[in-house]
Amino acid sequence: MAQLHELGVAQIARQIRERQLSPVDLVQALLERIEKLEPQLNAWVYLDKDSVLSDAQKKLRQLEGNASIGPLHGVPIALKDIYFTAGIPTTACSKVYANHVPEYDATTVTLMKNAGAIMLGKTVTTEFACMDPPPTLNPWNAAHTPGGSSSGSAVAVASRMCPTAMGSQTVGSVLRPASYNGVVGLKPTYGRVSRHGVIPVSWSLDTVGWMTRSVEDAALMLQVMAGPDGDDPISSRREVPDYLAGLKSPGAPRIGVLRRFFFDNASDETRKHTDAVLEQLGHAGAVIEEIAVPDSIDTAIEDQQVIMAVEGAAFHQPMYEKQAQDYQPNIRAMIGRGLATDPVVYSRALERRLRFIDDMHQLSEKTDVLLTPSTPTPSLPDVTNTGNTMFQGPWTSCGLPCITMPSGLGESGLPFGIQLIAKPYNEAGLLAAAHWCESILDVNLFPPVD
Repeated sequence: MAQLHELGVAQIARQIRERQLSPVDLVQALLERIEKLEPQLNAWVYLDKDSVLSDAQKKLRQLEGNASIGPLHGVPIALKDIYFTAGIPTTACSKVYANHVPEYDATTVTLMKNAGAIMLGKTVTTEFACMDPPPTLNPWNAAHTPGGSSSGSAVAVASRMCPTAMGSQTVGSVLRPASYNGVVGLKPTYGRVSRHGVIPVSWSLDTVGWMTRSVEDAALMLQVMAGPDGDDPISSRREVPDYLAGLKSPGAPRIGVLRRFFFDNASDETRKHTDAVLEQLGHAGAVIEEIAVPDSIDTAIEDQQVIMAVEGAAFHQPMYEKQAQDYQPNIRAMIGRGLATDPVVYSRALERRLRFIDDMHQLSEKTDVLLTPSTPTPSLPDVTNTGNTMFQGPWTSCGLPCITMPSGLGESGLPFGIQLIAKPYNEAGLLAAAHWCESILDVNLFPPVD
């Protein structure tokens, strides 16, 4: 029988709804685990135990009073420290925002609260969700990077300190740390979920996302948060489908394999592992097809870096002019590059990106899902950076929905992941295909911390 800290989002919600689990008992178990593991991992920035226990007791009283409850009633959720929380510090792990206490919640936080969730605490982000390495340690091996920028969120979920955690992605900040830590990471279509109340990096790239330990849990989170928001002008007004319905009996998908660029830039071990995964999925009934990757991918990464630097600089300029010395070196350099970039260079990057978006949208129509390795290698023994973003960044740049899931362990003993990608706003199909693959691969990773 699973211990309380091992339960996932859907399990928790179901057991609480059926009165088999007390929110108070669950929160106490998670707080005890955090107290035990946090000194080893440095995943948390803010945790108010008394407030969390009080909220759990409130949720229990509502159950006992037969009140109407939401789909996340009593589920504890961690928030990357760029999500606004009314009356609670949101510092982006930066001296620049050290005293920042928002007056309102991010839209996603409001939606989760309305669904009955308990906000467990704030997790470590790299400074302003950019490139400087975090204090968080990888639970698989402290000498290896945990990834970033959603470092604390990925580590907290992987080490069973919480069942799910919110992240964000401008290049690879959900998918990469999720893969490095052996958990599921979902980046929805650009505009599918509101970004209102989330500290920005780049207005045209930023996408919220989250980590869980199963595809079902990722789908349940999306069900709660997807939809339009008048406070976020890019949020989509498209109808929100039932994301959980497609998980009940998913069929074997048609999978388009992208070898050029992705396999070309992967290690030998990663290529062999991914081929073995494809063989396993093919034997189970998936149709595997080779899909050509368009030439526009060759400039996509450089253009994305230009766009991120310029748009990041636009947000940070007023603070940077007053306290540049308070920024860490990598983000300080990014802001400087952005401020120095010729507007013609930025404009041409935007033009090329439009071509890339169109090419990749057409590519996504060819099969049910596309498949690549999540990262060129498992996490490497280097904590001076957050890892290689080149396999995740293209999906953020073109806005397609993408999910990473654990697919095994490498020779180093660290996790491998595979990415699945679908056409715009087809999260339902993406999640159904991922759920089928998850059932075939049957990989459930538990890092060696306790």
